[in-house]
Amino acid sequence: MRYVDREDAGRQLADAVSARLGERGADLVLGIPRGGVIVAAPVAAALGAALDVAVARKLGAPHQPELAIGAVAPTGPAVLNRPLIARLRVGEDALQAALDAARVEARRRESVYRMGRDATDYEEQRIVVVDDGIATGATVIAVARMVRAAGSRNLVIAVPVAPPETLVELATEADEVVCPLAPRGFRAVGEWYDDFAQVGDAEVITALERADPVR
Repeated sequence: MRYVDREDAGRQLADAVSARLGERGADLVLGIPRGGVIVAAPVAAALGAALDVAVARKLGAPHQPELAIGAVAPTGPAVLNRPLIARLRVGEDALQAALDAARVEARRRESVYRMGRDATDYEEQRIVVVDDGIATGATVIAVARMVRAAGSRNLVIAVPVAPPETLVELATEADEVVCPLAPRGFRAVGEWYDDFAQVGDAEVITALERADPVR
């Protein structure tokens, strides 16, 4: 099993989520940009739910920004790799500075994608969080924790592909996890797509506008 592209993955994921949720449905689908929004659009359409964006930023180690030590969303608890932070001897002041900078950037990017519109209220909402695939799961978990902290009634994480061990971890962060493809020997998300071309900001904004023409 493979996906042709993100739109194909979105259609197949929409079928899987619809079958799992049935009449329960959902109020809101959150796509994690950039590629996750393209996958999320068919899911939202199938569920008759609103589509919005939820940005999470990987947290780079001080002086080694390419090395991720966690992830953070605009609000909610951060996801931190404490053993790695300890090995790198990252002090609390430096860690807090990195967290603050990442949150500011996450809020800025959300504002760009929403074209200045306010975020949807998560309280008491049935929410599905979607990405185009998961490796470590840090960014998805950061979004899930933001949604939980904001008082969502029910949280589903839905992705086209992820390693089995990551799905076990995700199950502790959500009420349900939907993933049609969980291959053993997983190496990278892109290897399960025929076309995994980079998605631009304009594509994300267009997908959101199509889901909500009044934007």
